Amino acid sequence: MKTKSSFYAKDFNNSLAVLPVITAGIVLSMQSSIVISLGMVGALSIVRFRNAVKSSLDLTFLFWSISTGIIAGAGLYEIVIILSLIVTLLLLCLDFLPVGKAPYTVVINGEDIDVKSQLEPVLKKSVSSYKIRSVSKSKTRTDIVVQVRSKSVDNLAKELSALDFVQNYNVLSHDGDMRF
Repeated sequence: MKTKSSFYAKDFNNSLAVLPVITAGIVLSMQSSIVISLGMVGALSIVRFRNAVKSSLDLTFLFWSISTGIIAGAGLYEIVIILSLIVTLLLLCLDFLPVGKAPYTVVINGEDIDVKSQLEPVLKKSVSSYKIRSVSKSKTRTDIVVQVRSKSVDNLAKELSALDFVQNYNVLSHDGDMRF
């Protein structure tokens, strides 16, 4: 049975946690006066950006700064201070939450081999889980791309170095968005 994976972007999740707080600040200030509420609706609806905003967290900061300016302009300084403190503390706390570690990608270049019988026992012994993503064979060469999950790939590196058929290998990692 194939399990579904989900895409995880920390910035997006942080934005989802912060946006309700900012929106609550706007709604609180809108309740104070009909004139302020109409002004806010107009101001928030005409904001356009010349550049595409690539990060959802960047968009959250823009929304936060616009909201803070509008609320301060309405003279509701207590709401601005409370909103700013809550959002700042929330963002700091969310930044310290641990995130699952992205899998490593291992690219192995070697002589023509039978992947199943020669490489898979090494992978089973060295890493907690693996998935062969690509095998490319020519008459004299095999290139393999494997996605591995492990606390450390040092053990795998030692095992791959000891194999006669491996000519070279690369271990790649990233700290961006990932799939689980």
